[in-house]
Amino acid sequence: MADKNLGTKCVQAGYTPGNGEPRQIPIIQSTTFKYDSSAEMGKLFDLEASGYFYSRLQNPTNDYVAAKIASLEGGSAAMLTSSGQAANFYAVFNIASCGDHVVSSASIYGGTYNLFAVTMKRMGIEFTFVSPDCSEEELEKAFRPNTKAVFGETIANPALTVLDIEKFAKAAHAHGVPLIVDNTFATPINCRPFEWGADIVTHSTTKYMDGHGGALGGCIVDSGKFDWTAHAEKFPGLCTPDDSYHGVTYTQRFGLEGAFITKCTAQLMRDFGSIQAPQNAYYLNLGLESLHLRVKRHCENAQAIAEYLQQHEKISWVKYCGLPGDEYYELGQKYLPNGSCGVVSFGVKGGRAAAEEFMGNLRIAAIETHVADARTCCLHPASATHRQMNDAELAAAGVTPDLVRLSVGIEDAADLIADLEQALAKI
Repeated sequence: MADKNLGTKCVQAGYTPGNGEPRQIPIIQSTTFKYDSSAEMGKLFDLEASGYFYSRLQNPTNDYVAAKIASLEGGSAAMLTSSGQAANFYAVFNIASCGDHVVSSASIYGGTYNLFAVTMKRMGIEFTFVSPDCSEEELEKAFRPNTKAVFGETIANPALTVLDIEKFAKAAHAHGVPLIVDNTFATPINCRPFEWGADIVTHSTTKYMDGHGGALGGCIVDSGKFDWTAHAEKFPGLCTPDDSYHGVTYTQRFGLEGAFITKCTAQLMRDFGSIQAPQNAYYLNLGLESLHLRVKRHCENAQAIAEYLQQHEKISWVKYCGLPGDEYYELGQKYLPNGSCGVVSFGVKGGRAAAEEFMGNLRIAAIETHVADARTCCLHPASATHRQMNDAELAAAGVTPDLVRLSVGIEDAADLIADLEQALAKI
């Protein structure tokens, strides 16, 4: 049978019950697993057999859901983490360590920027941030001999820049390193970065994948196509023996399709323990079952609201790549032809004060740190998620003082527009 369509994968992939087994994925709410002998358990600790022994590393419920996301993205293997922030940290730290360097788009989520520029810098990993709109020559200049990865977001939060995945992938591969793409806003329904040259994909599953603001989580998916062994000197953690597992070499034991995720699980999850709770994974799977339906509605509503805001006299600018004339419209048509996401960024005339007054007038849309679930919410990033950045850093990330990030839900579009209308009328 041919590869199934995404809608079918949302509902069916990852878990196939046997005769008399639960139709819905079971929640394995257990920290530990029983074995009949120490020898059997020892094989798990030596990575000589597959199975479960402690939920800090792996849990069956999580693996069912991770397999579904891997199928949706077209990857070879995946793992769940406790948050999207943990997923981005693990994805980079799995191949970069003290003394290494990473190239990243500057237009990324403020929390990720802080993780890279501050926290991981303290760990000895240096990041160079480049404009997503940089030329190929400018991007080339960012690389160093010790560069280990390139990072970007398909649709940046909240600047809504669209990453030219092929351009960044070409540069990364020319230097023998993988491209890591955070695909949270687009989801695999609207973009599958592996098809454009990306090698690793991350998600904050807290957002559209869960879709209901009910469960924190993250995910890392490996394409299984990047040849670590062709650049073995850059990736000793994958291509040389791991003394903490009796000298196993991940690329030799698990191949290109399994080396990255196995190392990430066996080393990083073992030592940091940022596992997603099985209960959260269960909620996540419920969200995934309707992802293909919800994303379409999010995009329809966001398009209608972006068009409304674009014509309003109290709005100074609107960013949404679905709008003809938007600076990312052409890239959006290339990478996101079926729609981008449900997030619209715009500026309120009058700057920061007017933006905050407008948000306070809203009745349906709530002021929240969250984004990308069924309910419409909004945020003033310069005062919240990006408040640790200075003016230059804010500008590089595409965040202006008047910017309002509106996460459009799946309510009736007419009601949402009426709410915006009354809130703007009171300014």
